[in-house]
Amino acid sequence: MTFARTTLDSGATVVTEHMSEVRSVTVGFWFDIGARDEPAALAGTSHFLEHLLFKGTKERSAKDIADAFDAVGGDVNAFTGKEYTCYYARVLDDDLPMALDVLTDMITNSVLDATELESERKVILEEIAMHEDAPDELVHDLFYRAMWDGHPLGRPVLGYNETVGGVTRDQVADYWHERYTPKNLVVAAAGNLDHDELVARVEALLADKSQGRKTLRGGSAPELGRGVQVHKRPTEQAHIILGTEGLPRNHDSRHELALLDTIIGGGMSSRLFQEVREKRGLAYAVYSYRAMFADSGSFAVYAGTTPSNTETVIDIIRNEIASLVSDGITEDELRRAKGHLKGSLVLSAEDPSSRMNRLGKQQLTTGEIISVDELIARFERIEMNDMRAVIDKVLGRKDYLVTIVGPFEEGAFDRYAA
Repeated sequence: MTFARTTLDSGATVVTEHMSEVRSVTVGFWFDIGARDEPAALAGTSHFLEHLLFKGTKERSAKDIADAFDAVGGDVNAFTGKEYTCYYARVLDDDLPMALDVLTDMITNSVLDATELESERKVILEEIAMHEDAPDELVHDLFYRAMWDGHPLGRPVLGYNETVGGVTRDQVADYWHERYTPKNLVVAAAGNLDHDELVARVEALLADKSQGRKTLRGGSAPELGRGVQVHKRPTEQAHIILGTEGLPRNHDSRHELALLDTIIGGGMSSRLFQEVREKRGLAYAVYSYRAMFADSGSFAVYAGTTPSNTETVIDIIRNEIASLVSDGITEDELRRAKGHLKGSLVLSAEDPSSRMNRLGKQQLTTGEIISVDELIARFERIEMNDMRAVIDKVLGRKDYLVTIVGPFEEGAFDRYAA
C-alpha cells in the first residue's frame, strides 16, 4: 500500500492510498467544519446543509445525482460530526471521474431550492423528534450538553427545533459559501487509482473556486461539567452514562487510551461486559467509548438496565474504575487489547472505504498519515507504565459526570454527586 499527498494552489489537500488488488475506489470530500463551528443561533446548520446539497445543482436534479450512482452500482452519502463534514462515494475504479464530477458539482453548485429547503427542514425536525424518542441515543447528547454546558462541543449535531426551524435560506447559503472552501477541504481516496490523475482532476474541478478562510479553533479548552443529571422519561430501561474528560486528538497518550477503552468496555472480554452482562445479567448493552476533539475529549461508559438495577450498575462501573486506578491492568489484559486492536485494524484495512475514512480523518485532524503497520507498531510499543500514566490522567480525576434517562425523579441519585 502506498500513500501520496499533494497540496494544491487553491489550499485543498489530496491524499490517496493505492490498492492494486481491488477494482473499486472510495473518495471523500472532507470539510474542516462541523457542529461546533456554528454560531449558536445556527445550531444544526452543518447537518442541514449536508442534506440540502443532495437536492440538486444548476446542472443536475436530485434524481440525476441518484441515477448517476445507481447506473454504475455505486453509493453516495454524507455525514456530519462536531468538527468535520464528509461527502463520499464508492464506485468502480473506471467510474471515479464521474464520482468526482458529481460530488464537486454538489458541493460547489447546489441551488438550495427554497421548496426543497422547506421540505428538508421538516425531515430534519422529524429526525430530531425521532432522536428524542430514542433514549439510548438521546442520553449521549444529554451527557455532552451537561459535560460542556454553554460550549459549542456540548451542542447536538442535529441542532435544536428552534434553530433548525428558524434558519433561513440566506443564512444557510452564507454559511456554505463562507466555510466550504478549498482551504478547509481534504480530498481522500483509497482503492485502485492513480494519485497524479486524481490530483489533476480535483485541481481542474476547483480551479475557479475562492480559497476562502481556514477554520480556526482557538481559546481555552471547555470546562468540565460535574454531578448527576436525571432526565425523567417513561422508559422501560434506565439509560446511564458515567464519564469524564478524555484527551484531545493530538495527545501523546491517545493510543494508550484506545487500549484502555478496549480493556474497560470495548469487547466481549472487557471488564464491564464480563462483570455487568456475563456474570450478573444486568444489561444487554454495556460499553465504553472515547471522543477526541481539537482541544478536549471525553471518556464515558454507557449501560442500559432495568430501573430497579440502576444503582447496582452504577456501583459496578464505579468499582471497576476505582480498581483500575488503584491496581492498574494485568499483562494479559494489555496483550488481549493489543491483539483486539490489531485484528480490527487489519480487517478494516481490507476495505477501501475504511482506508479512505482513516486517511481523511488523519489528514484533517492531525496532518499525520499513519499506515496500518505503523499504527500496530505504536500499539505494540506501549508498556505497562504507559498504561499506568493514562489511567491516572483520565480515570484518576474522580470528578465524573453521571447522566441518567429513565422513570426517576430529579435528585434520585444525588448520592453519586459527592
